Amino acid sequence: MNSVEQHKDKLVSDLNHVIRDAEDLLRNTEQQAGEGFKSAKLRFENTLKNAKAEVARIEDVVVTRTKDAARATDVYVKENPWQSAGIAAGIGLLIGLLIGRNK
Repeated sequence: MNSVEQHKDKLVSDLNHVIRDAEDLLRNTEQQAGEGFKSAKLRFENTLKNAKAEVARIEDVVVTRTKDAARATDVYVKENPWQSAGIAAGIGLLIGLLIGRNK
């Protein structure tokens, strides 16, 4: 898993955690009185609902793009096996040189 995917997974996890905490907070404050509090609670519930929908949308977009990139890579490798092998060998050689140079 690359760094971008790790950051995306961490962000989605954190957002889901915030949403769960907010839902718990709302459940635990249901007995509060006052029209101002009820109005604020309703706005917060709407914001929370929108945040959940946005997190789900972002997850769908990321999954779709990842699958598309994987398919495109697969097609390229199948259509250009020798070029793909050459690119992989070149990258491996470059990494090996960089590692050897740092020792």
